[in-house]
Amino acid sequence: MTTQSASRPRLLQAMVDAFRQEDVRRKLLFTLAMLVVFRFVAHVPLPNVNRDALKAAFEGNAILDFLSIFSGGALQNLSVAALGVYPYITASIIMQILQPLVPGFRALAEEGEQGRRRLQLYTHWLAVPMAFVQGYGQILFINSQSGEVIQGFGFDKDAMATIATLFTLAAGTMFLVWIGELITENGIGNGVSIIIFGGIVANLPGLIPNLSTESIVGIIAITGFALGLTFLIVYFQEAQRRVPVQYARSAFRGGRMYRQQGQSHIPLRVNMAGMIPLIFAFSIMILPATMASYFTNSGGFIEPIANFFVDQFQGGRGGAGTGWYWLILFVLVIVFTFFYTMVQYQQQQMAKNLQKQGAFIPGIRPGPPTEAYLMRVVTRITWAGAFFLGFVAILPFFVGLVTDVRALTISSTGFLIVVAVVLDTMKQLEAQLLMRNYEGFIR
Repeated sequence: MTTQSASRPRLLQAMVDAFRQEDVRRKLLFTLAMLVVFRFVAHVPLPNVNRDALKAAFEGNAILDFLSIFSGGALQNLSVAALGVYPYITASIIMQILQPLVPGFRALAEEGEQGRRRLQLYTHWLAVPMAFVQGYGQILFINSQSGEVIQGFGFDKDAMATIATLFTLAAGTMFLVWIGELITENGIGNGVSIIIFGGIVANLPGLIPNLSTESIVGIIAITGFALGLTFLIVYFQEAQRRVPVQYARSAFRGGRMYRQQGQSHIPLRVNMAGMIPLIFAFSIMILPATMASYFTNSGGFIEPIANFFVDQFQGGRGGAGTGWYWLILFVLVIVFTFFYTMVQYQQQQMAKNLQKQGAFIPGIRPGPPTEAYLMRVVTRITWAGAFFLGFVAILPFFVGLVTDVRALTISSTGFLIVVAVVLDTMKQLEAQLLMRNYEGFIR
């Protein structure tokens, strides 16, 4: 490496090295091209959309803002890709939960690559009806917020137009899933995560003009919030407990076999559940307000009950802002973190795989004692991951109390997605560079 290139910052030099390699450059350009296609599709609108009513429906609505994250902003345009990859994510979560519960799915998960492909096919099939159900529910909910955004939508009004709209939304979802899988196979990073990441980043420039309405203190608070949250996300995403493991291996020397001891470790991540608990918790929390919004003008004893749920879980017409909402959300995130972590842990079958490989944890007997020990370790470190995710979920509430910043909507869930995707993509790019004997940029 020349003196000039050595003087460059490591990150800049790594990017230069990446573009010098033809195959890595092709992967990067392919990923960027697919993101351009995604953004183009996100701006192709559905027919018969009332733009004024759609804009009014999104003003200060926390439910629609959350759903818009997973559509990459396409829901705000009510485009053919308005559902984003959310139905596919829901189908993936359902399949992961069913694997330890359904013997057939559990057997497929243990068959290796062929079984995983079959499960992936089932996930695709499940995503289609999920897209129909979620598309119908979301458009009905949007119509309930500010009049009819799509005229005549509903099976009781125009069944054929409704079916055509739902088929269009399902096709848009599966098209985005297909683009995501192309990115995974031929590009850099996880394709579905890249699609969500691209949508969130694409919406950032539109938030910049809102900063002009804030004071200097508000801007400093927002900047400090972003930097501090980014540091916490990186710290907890990369945090892991390394459990030491010893294994025996055989080697031939001088015509005789010798047993040798090797050492390794099991990296148990503190946040093994990722962002899935946040999705679960927010989905549960928006359900009461969504159901109650249909009965706010029904009259009788139902109307005050419906208004109570709308006020408590949606903050009235605007975003969710009551203390009870955030407290329940915090508890749900912790519960779902433990639930999903245990599902993930049981699928990995660590103790069983260690015993098959002839490996063991020093001081722990193989079999059930190893299983019990690993379960204790996972449970302890999951407390840290659960409280971290709960803190990420409720942080906007405390930022609003301290700074009273209203002009700029801050989504900690969006921060978590963006930072996690960037870290994963950087690791994959780092691996590509190290395979070609280049110095990476992750120390």
